[in-house]
Amino acid sequence: MRRAPTEPEVRLWRALRGSQLGVRFARQVPIGPYIVDFVARSARLVVEVDGETHIDRARDDTRTAWLEGQGYRVIRCTNADVMANLEGVCHAIGVALAAAPHPGPLPTGEREEC
Repeated sequence: MRRAPTEPEVRLWRALRGSQLGVRFARQVPIGPYIVDFVARSARLVVEVDGETHIDRARDDTRTAWLEGQGYRVIRCTNADVMANLEGVCHAIGVALAAAPHPGPLPTGEREEC
């Protein structure tokens, strides 16, 4: 867990907190061996905001696969997405929330992004 969130995380949190998208999100939540940026537990949706520290795609894919194995959907947005198109990011999260519950892991190679 980081003490100070990044600016993109602060902006996205302002849009997610208080059930503004119809579900309650929490930030910096431990799930198993990972700490996710944002999670709506009732919807089983994890939202990750990826910055320069997420250059290791294989590591992110392993993390995503584990979370999906626990029944969570995972969507990833870049810092640039949040800073330049917060409305679009929130729309993508809303679409994910409206989608049918995730039945299990996505087929290999598929990945949801903002």
